[in-house]
Amino acid sequence: MVRSLAPVVPIEPRVPSPLDELGDERLSEAGLRLFLKRDDLISPAIPGNKWRKLKHNLRAARDEGHDVLLTFGGAYSSHIRATAAAGHHYGFATIGIIRGEEHRPLNPVLAAAAGYGMRLEYIDRTAYRDKENPELIALLRRRFGGFYLLPEGGSNALAAQGCAEIPAEITQPFDVICVPCGTGGTLAGLAHGLSAGQRALGFAVLRGGFLDRQVAALQTAAFGAPSANWSISNDFHFGGFARRKPALDDFIADFTTRHGLHLDRVYTAKMMYGIYDLAARGAFPPGTTLAALITG
Repeated sequence: MVRSLAPVVPIEPRVPSPLDELGDERLSEAGLRLFLKRDDLISPAIPGNKWRKLKHNLRAARDEGHDVLLTFGGAYSSHIRATAAAGHHYGFATIGIIRGEEHRPLNPVLAAAAGYGMRLEYIDRTAYRDKENPELIALLRRRFGGFYLLPEGGSNALAAQGCAEIPAEITQPFDVICVPCGTGGTLAGLAHGLSAGQRALGFAVLRGGFLDRQVAALQTAAFGAPSANWSISNDFHFGGFARRKPALDDFIADFTTRHGLHLDRVYTAKMMYGIYDLAARGAFPPGTTLAALITG
């Protein structure tokens, strides 16, 4: 029996999300305006780009007759938590394949996922690196039965299509839209949704330099071909995923004091640090209007 997408517990997604101009003399002195696209306010349970990525996938899972979602993630994956919440709210069972060994007590992310009813299964890091191998997926299907597969981070063609809807919600004219990048799905969609003359700038939050290929592949899968209106900065990852340095912590504290908004240190803080650093170095011509996607 196919389950309805009617929410078990209302999450009331707030779409379009708010757009707020950020007043900061450091930017105005450089001749720049900055608007924050507050996707973090879409839903407390499934915030930001997680909702954008999941929306069309949830519909596809329902249309294909699935009532189980299976996905992959690390022990601190916001995608794992969001998938668990979406499953709970929209009537899907959920399975999270977690990288590494189980540790008790569960950290807050996995505890929240478990609280939403997600079944947590752990695989060693060597096996996890092979998570896209069809043999592993077949093994999981034999073990758990049928399920709708969501990739790590939730980035696939349907996710990119969901993120492509974001630029049309921004009523203020802008030149550049900035976004933190983990798996590249949000940037892939954003860039496709831009108008002529606009461009997207991604800020990689992990090391590796592989995201350019990944974004191009996602755009090809979702839209038929990659676009030429985006680029990725690899200079602000602060050592890798979820890594931090005192300079980033100081920036977060100062930003909170100035603007009353506490930035997520894994994603949005690195992007905002990068925007301010590039602005100070004159990377954006005076008169540029920027938008920044606060993903949650």
